[in-house]
Amino acid sequence: MESTKKVSLFYKFFSLLSVVRGYNISVLVIAQYLASIYIFSPEKSLRNVVFDLHLFFIVFATVCVVAGGYIINNFYDVKADKINRPYKAGLDSFVKQETKLSLYFTLNFVGFVFGFLVSWRAALFFSVYIFAIWFYSHKLKRYPLTGLISATIITILPFFVIFVYFKNFSNIIFVHAIFLFLMIMVRELIKDLENLKGALASDYKTFPVAYGEKKTKLFSIGLLLMTLIPVIFLLNYPAITYMRYYFYVVLVSLIIIGTVLLKSSKKQHYTILHTTLKVLLLIGVLSLVFIDTSLLVEKVIEKLN
Repeated sequence: MESTKKVSLFYKFFSLLSVVRGYNISVLVIAQYLASIYIFSPEKSLRNVVFDLHLFFIVFATVCVVAGGYIINNFYDVKADKINRPYKAGLDSFVKQETKLSLYFTLNFVGFVFGFLVSWRAALFFSVYIFAIWFYSHKLKRYPLTGLISATIITILPFFVIFVYFKNFSNIIFVHAIFLFLMIMVRELIKDLENLKGALASDYKTFPVAYGEKKTKLFSIGLLLMTLIPVIFLLNYPAITYMRYYFYVVLVSLIIIGTVLLKSSKKQHYTILHTTLKVLLLIGVLSLVFIDTSLLVEKVIEKLN
């Protein structure tokens, strides 16, 4: 009896991790801190950034709100997920819908409170962010353009709040933002191609449903070509130093992705392309430490001292 209970708790724990996308949350935390250290506040010491209490509150509030967002998205997408991701849907079902909703409201409340500990403006931002995620999950994602644009904006907003907190308005940040926006939009389009059957069954008017696979692929390729512009700009920006090798990889990868996408027709193909873009974005996050190697050395020395 005791062992059965332990097994049940084990499955529920991993089910909950699956629902809130534990991996994505972990990457988000790393990305926010690395961006804070190497892009948004390069003049501050490592210690000052890492032990900045208000930054911690912002990151923790973001984690709570984003985790809540995954829960409400999972709640509305039960039917589609059973078709698109049957194994994940099976794992997610170990946690009851009532439990998920209770956790959703709790996480949003905690996120709002931690935002309020920073300022009333941060609390207002997280309130708007919570509403935006719910409105996207409930309504916007069912329509082609609004769903695509809102999904991309919602993904970028956690970096926007850090950007506003540090008040760093340099050109390189805006170019990085454009690069990130275009990459995420392409990823969302390919994900929609991957999840086409579930969207049709759930009556979601995603981009591929509304305009067809061919136009979606052509639009994605157009966005990939546009992504080359910020990549080339960043390659000519001296301060990125060793991170330029990441953008060389991106340059080649985008050309390959566009070529493969044009010939793709099966879900497996779209899954590989979607995963490739996710890996590229992850490598980009980890590559932030190479934006300025002299800065990296200085911060490590400061920490040791």
